[in-house]
Amino acid sequence: MKRDWIATARTLSEALPYLQRYSGAVVVVKFGGNAMGDDAAMAQFASDMVLLRMVGIHPVVVHGGGPMINAMLDKLGIESQFVRGKRVTDKATVEVVEMILSGLVNKRIVQAINDAGGRAVGLSGKDDDLMVCVADDPELGFVGRPVEMNVQVIRDLYLAGIIPVVAPVATGMAENETFNVNGDTAAGAIAGALQADRLLLLTDVAGVKDENGEVVTQLGAERLRGMIETGVVKGGMIPKVETALAAIEAGVKAVVILDGRLPNAALIELFTDYGAGSIIRGPAPETWPKRR
Repeated sequence: MKRDWIATARTLSEALPYLQRYSGAVVVVKFGGNAMGDDAAMAQFASDMVLLRMVGIHPVVVHGGGPMINAMLDKLGIESQFVRGKRVTDKATVEVVEMILSGLVNKRIVQAINDAGGRAVGLSGKDDDLMVCVADDPELGFVGRPVEMNVQVIRDLYLAGIIPVVAPVATGMAENETFNVNGDTAAGAIAGALQADRLLLLTDVAGVKDENGEVVTQLGAERLRGMIETGVVKGGMIPKVETALAAIEAGVKAVVILDGRLPNAALIELFTDYGAGSIIRGPAPETWPKRR
């Protein structure tokens, strides 16, 4: 038992430079995938977010909820239409999307963070016109692309010691318009508008893989674009990588694509030498002011 205490103390000591480095930093975390449906994984994620807040980091959580939406659509007997393999979000579907994301999923995460000893408030892109969208593709219906971001409400919350939890549902340019926004896209847009220090995209894969199937731990934007062009990055990883590149261009210092199934993934990424996925950096070197 004594050895465990020593190991714990050593771990905390080794984490000190990282705790100092990220003190006061804004870290946007996209939470989704299989972990959302597992009570133990949800509780662990919530505990990690509370820990980040307690050591002086400002976490902002953006979530998805695709499996829950699909389950409710099936239960209600709403049949989905598809164009080029993508779901068409009609008026009936977007109403279910808003109900599940802004209601069921959002409040589950808020409750888990509160149960872990934190303070969380749930909101969607509609609140205070946080995220205003236009149709990304008219054929897909109410699938939105953010064109206007108003993130002051998020700043107000995290500066008050509260963890914002954002559902990717947005308002439109017209009255009474509601859009479903891809969770990664929403997280990238929010991170860019906040000029976040880090955007963590928690996924169900270990990171960006090269032509040999090995995870690449560090990537520049130029190399990443080349990997898309040559087909090394493909399938479901393409939109995540495109989100990362857009966030970097918007001023986010670095984006990390990491495996959210790994326990304490965010803590491993931020507070250890090891890291937990693929980090994408912009062309400018990172500078970390000494914080007091």
